[in-house]
Amino acid sequence: MKSVSLFVFLACIAGLYAIQLKCAHQELDIPNEWIDMHNDCVNKMRGQVEEELKASMQYMAMGAHFSKDTINRPGFAELFFDAASEEREHAIKLIHYLLMRGELTSNLSELIQRNLVPSVTTWGNGVSALKQALQLEASVTRKIRDVTKVCEEAESFNDYHLVDYLAGDFLGEQYHGQRDLAGKVSDLQKMMAEHGALGEWLFDKKLQNKAIV
Repeated sequence: MKSVSLFVFLACIAGLYAIQLKCAHQELDIPNEWIDMHNDCVNKMRGQVEEELKASMQYMAMGAHFSKDTINRPGFAELFFDAASEEREHAIKLIHYLLMRGELTSNLSELIQRNLVPSVTTWGNGVSALKQALQLEASVTRKIRDVTKVCEEAESFNDYHLVDYLAGDFLGEQYHGQRDLAGKVSDLQKMMAEHGALGEWLFDKKLQNKAIV
């Protein structure tokens, strides 16, 4: 009986503490003058978070495809799984930036609205997958440039800091990644032209051994 009474007492104390904590949060009065991003710019950034997550899911599907026992290309699988993680990290970086600027402090319900199901889930060979990856990266790059354009040309506020952040932390990596994928497409096509299906197997082995990075 004593243990039950003690439990009820502690539950009441915890409930009162939760109520007090909630009330304390409601009474906070934080100035919002520091939150100064232009609405169009914020919307573009939110859209870019979705773009990065969409790319991540597409790469995840690629990695899963090449991991299947009927395909068995572990080098390709690792390449695409790594790309999926990279795109997810990009989305997280954008979310962190929005949080730093105070733009995600009230409502997160509208941050991710799009259906992120991959548009393609099977590929005939490694070349077709690499080509789609290159097209995907080019699309993401264009979307990032669109963000910088909107945020740089806002009539009421030119967001130099965000534009510099995107150009320095994102665009350089995008262009490097595109060139890398273009080179991989070229190398694989040459190997398959000379060795047929064996060329893809050899290319996959090089990916596994990090001979192609």
